[in-house]
Amino acid sequence: PGYGGGMSSAKAQLESDTKVLAWEAGRRWGIRVNTISAGPLASRAAVAIKKGGPGERNFIDYCIDYNIANTPLPNPLLADDVGRAALALCSELGGAITGTCQYVD
Repeated sequence: PGYGGGMSSAKAQLESDTKVLAWEAGRRWGIRVNTISAGPLASRAAVAIKKGGPGERNFIDYCIDYNIANTPLPNPLLADDVGRAALALCSELGGAITGTCQYVD
C-alpha cells in the first residue's frame, strides 16, 4: 500500500503465482516453491529511478520513508535482510515450508 502504480497488483500476483507453482511443482516433482516480497530497498537500480528535477530526492527515498513510518520494525531494509530470509527458506529448517510469500520489510 502507498507505493502507487502497479506495485500492489504485482505483489498480489506474486502471491498467487507462488501458491500455484508450489502446488504444481510439489505434486509433480516434489520440490518446494517460496518467494520473497521485499520492501523498498535502496539498491543501485532503485536509486537510478529519478522523479522530479535535479537535486530532488529519488523515488526510492520516499518509499523507504513511507516504509519506516508504517512497518512494525522501523529500520531501513538491507540486502542482507533479504538474503537471510532466502537462506532460511532454502535451508533444512524450512524443509516443510512451501507456497509461502515471505514479506521482508
